[in-house]
Amino acid sequence: MKQDHGKNVFIAAIALIAALCSGAALSAGAPTPSFSLAWSEYPSWSTFGVAHEIQLINGKKGALGPIEEKWGVDIELKEAEYDPCLVMYGSGKCDAACITNMDALNPSLTRPSVAILPNSTSFGADALIVTKDITDIKQLRGKKVYGLAKTVSEYCFVRNLELLGENEKDYVFTNMDPAAAALAMQQKQRGFDAIIVWNPFVLETLNRRKDVHVLFDSTSIPGEIIDMVVVAQASLDQPGGKAFALAVIDTYYAINRRLADPKTADETLIALGEKFSHLDLPSMRKVVRQTRFYSTPEEGLKILTSPSTQEIMKKVSAFCVSHEIVPKAPTIGFGDKAAAPNAAFRLDPTYIEEYLKQEKSK
Repeated sequence: MKQDHGKNVFIAAIALIAALCSGAALSAGAPTPSFSLAWSEYPSWSTFGVAHEIQLINGKKGALGPIEEKWGVDIELKEAEYDPCLVMYGSGKCDAACITNMDALNPSLTRPSVAILPNSTSFGADALIVTKDITDIKQLRGKKVYGLAKTVSEYCFVRNLELLGENEKDYVFTNMDPAAAALAMQQKQRGFDAIIVWNPFVLETLNRRKDVHVLFDSTSIPGEIIDMVVVAQASLDQPGGKAFALAVIDTYYAINRRLADPKTADETLIALGEKFSHLDLPSMRKVVRQTRFYSTPEEGLKILTSPSTQEIMKKVSAFCVSHEIVPKAPTIGFGDKAAAPNAAFRLDPTYIEEYLKQEKSK
């Protein structure tokens, strides 16, 4: 009888240990919240591809890098061309996307969206390239200017016309994919005397044809074309949504610290070049001068909170309405959700502020 009792106690103990172990395993194996980020090759957006390559994050769904482990969230990277990224985000097939302030407006009409992180601004990366015989904008009146319609290319073109006192109606902006337009000019195809494209097509065209030059570029409209990470409000509201935003921010600034460190700057630039049309180190040095990174949290916060950004967004929104890029102007808000609860598109500094707070508390 005592033996049976001892045996029963032993079995009960084993069962308890097994139950405890099972509970621990279940807790440890609880699914990590997973969110997806769509990105295309562009200097400040290729940072996320590089972060995956050097194993700061693991862009495959279900696998975690150290930054993801730190924040307790899984980042799935979805790399695609720019237009498919826009479609992916607009159709709800990803939680976040790397897009411009201008291109964020249309999807926000049906999918309330939040800019959590400004990455960079075009400062010469968008340019009007013309043949050597064209030295004045008036020479382009009535001539076809090739570029991708309803994008930052058309915005840059129209804004520069305004600054030069010209009437947009006197010019013929002709829709064409930037890669095709650049190739046509590089091959000296007839009629391609003027194209407006972005990098790497700007640099490639100038390198391959010495008889063309830049007539004007985005340096004349500093801060108006903003590259950013935009997240759906519904995704931010999910469990782990805030952690996802913080992990994305952490990833971006981690790569920027490598770019700022002389020991890792060149290798990081080369890695960015490999993810950005395979440009070499000298070309990438020029690229990052023409695409100015908001490389620190302080710079990012300035963009998200500056009154000048609010004025820029009004200007961009008005352009999108007048050029039928959006059917109507979305309500644009600034600050956290409580500050602008009804905004379709909101620029929110609180995620960078939280990131800074947690970094300083270490």
